[in-house]
Amino acid sequence: MDFPKIKRDRIDLHGLGLVANIGVPEEERAVPQRLEADICLWPATSLSGLKEDLSRTVNYYDVAVACRDEALRRERLLIETLAEDLCRLLLHRWPLAMVRVKVHKFILPDTRAVSVTLTRQPADFAAAAPA
Repeated sequence: MDFPKIKRDRIDLHGLGLVANIGVPEEERAVPQRLEADICLWPATSLSGLKEDLSRTVNYYDVAVACRDEALRRERLLIETLAEDLCRLLLHRWPLAMVRVKVHKFILPDTRAVSVTLTRQPADFAAAAPA
């Protein structure tokens, strides 16, 4: 993937709580797990000159709700799949130049978390409809 040097404004959500049925063993997927996501959003247009108009930016509350809904929408085996699904959702729903999604899973003993980070642009999903 060839990412442009983006020097745009960015909106970040840190430690967004998610609940998902996720894991390779069926027994693990049977019980919803708490995950966290760090989400970076690069809006397609600058955040300057908004004049306190929420409709001219990306509403991070709506982003949080959509990500939580997506995490619960279906079972997944891998956090990589969830991260990809979140990237796809965000790029299809909001006018964004790029997104970065980091999903944290709290599963290994003696480890704070396991995580995967994906960075995507609209062109990465141009031919695909949202899952």
